[in-house]
Amino acid sequence: MQLKISHTTSYHYDAPVPYALQQLRLRPKSRPDQIVRSWEVKIDGGQRQVSFEDEHANTVELISFDPGVSEITVHCAGEVHVTDTAGVIGKHTGFVPLWLFERSTSLTAIGPQVRSLVAGFDKPAEPLDQLHALSAHVLEMVPYSTDQTSSELSAEQVLSARHGVCQDHAHVFIAAARWLGFPARYVSGYLMMNDRVDQDASHAWAEAYVAGLGWVGFDISNAMSPDARYVRVATGLDYLGAAPISGMRYGKGAENMLVKLQVEQQ
Repeated sequence: MQLKISHTTSYHYDAPVPYALQQLRLRPKSRPDQIVRSWEVKIDGGQRQVSFEDEHANTVELISFDPGVSEITVHCAGEVHVTDTAGVIGKHTGFVPLWLFERSTSLTAIGPQVRSLVAGFDKPAEPLDQLHALSAHVLEMVPYSTDQTSSELSAEQVLSARHGVCQDHAHVFIAAARWLGFPARYVSGYLMMNDRVDQDASHAWAEAYVAGLGWVGFDISNAMSPDARYVRVATGLDYLGAAPISGMRYGKGAENMLVKLQVEQQ
């Protein structure tokens, strides 16, 4: 499937910003099941300083704000051809060992809520079936709700709230999968919706490693494994390692962010 993507993120400040830096993880990579036909990132109000690959082999671009700006816009657009592999990514690659993905982070810390979640569902004998059952159990225990808008709630906090969005589902699944002994990671990217082109935000899901099969994706929010409508952009131990845009700034002005995203079949 050939997907066309246009993604614009604009930041508006009520006072000039003296200094700011942002990290962009917005460039998808070509791989056997995902061919990037074209991709461009444009920046208005800032300058690209350097581009590099991080420890997860994500392409990272560091940008600085032009001094005194009150608005900066990051626009990326391109076309990506995706092949449906039923969520199977395959063998582990990259710069870090597989065991790193068994490590907890502040957002995927394993506490009493995660342990209770894992204890509360029937676990099939086969590892892949067990992960699919876990995905369904997470969605049952944490129904999807846009009432939660923070991307920095831990898995324990999400389970206490009993609702969440795709980032929350990914964090809970990752924490639980690691507790079960599976390496697991966070994925940020895009999803073509069947009922609309315009979207409010990019998407997130999780991947777990199954011996003999490799990495397998689980979109907990949509109760399925990623297919040809999904474009993988970045991976990490959690949201903080795969966030599309993150950064820091000096100044006291309030920030307002506006996202315009379109994903459609070409």
